[in-house]
Order: sequence, then structure tokens, then C-alpha cells
Amino acid sequence: MKKYLTSLVLSFLFVAPTLANDLKLYQKGDWQKVIDQNPKRPLVIHFWGVTCAPCVKEMPVWGKFTMENKNLNVIYFQVDNVPLNQTQKMIAKAKLESANNYTVSPPYDEFLRHEIHPKWRGETPMTLIIDKQNKPVMRVGGMDFDWLKKQVNN
Repeated sequence: MKKYLTSLVLSFLFVAPTLANDLKLYQKGDWQKVIDQNPKRPLVIHFWGVTCAPCVKEMPVWGKFTMENKNLNVIYFQVDNVPLNQTQKMIAKAKLESANNYTVSPPYDEFLRHEIHPKWRGETPMTLIIDKQNKPVMRVGGMDFDWLKKQVNN
């Protein structure tokens, strides 16, 4: 019964283009649509998880970075299979409620990761920068924000 209810709830989520606090649902096949909806370059896409200790520590720094760089196009992707309220709580704590936020719909698998970047193995945090020439630059692990500023200003 629990599995049926979970499937029913997930089915409802799949048809909802946005969730509470403008949190968008991302599912397999959406990658090109996300990129096309954000034509401004450079584009910074940060992948994080509620259960990722380095992500929990770093998200408030991302919030501050976003506030200080309002002209930069940044997208946030929460990739863990957790209740929606946990994702919303972390977004609020980081002061990223007005940011461009997505949460990944389950199941999160290697096909989804490959769609995003073929060399990404799913580690978080991971940041993908799509530069002015549309070339992706991937960085896995905690962010060096001085390095990021240099990347987006080139």
C-alpha cells in the first residue's frame, strides 16, 4: 500500500511544473529544455543533496554568492530522493528561495547523470559551468568561489 501511495504522489508531482516556492521538478529528458530556457552565458549549474554533508555546509555560501552576483545565471539542482520539505528547508536556510531551483524526480540513475554530463558519476556537490562558447566545465567537490568568479568572468 505504501508503495502504491508513493507512486500516486510521484505521479501527481510529474504533472506539476512547479512545486512550492517555485521549486521545479526535473526528470529524465528535461536537460536540453533547462539549458534552452537559460540562454544567458555563462550559466552556473550547481548539483547538491540534502544528505550530502559538504553540500549542507556549503549551501549558505552559495546563497551569499548568489546575492552578491545577481547578474549571474545560476541554477540549483537538489538530487537526493528525500521528502520535499527537507529540500525546501535547506533552500530557505541558504536564503535561496528566489533562486532558480530544481529537485530531481526519482529514480535518479546513471542515465540522468549521463544526460547532464557523460563524465559525471553522481558525486555531490558538483558544479557545471557552461561558458560563453557553450563549453561545459565540470567541477566536483566543494567550490572555490574565487575560481568560480574567474571562470564566469572570462
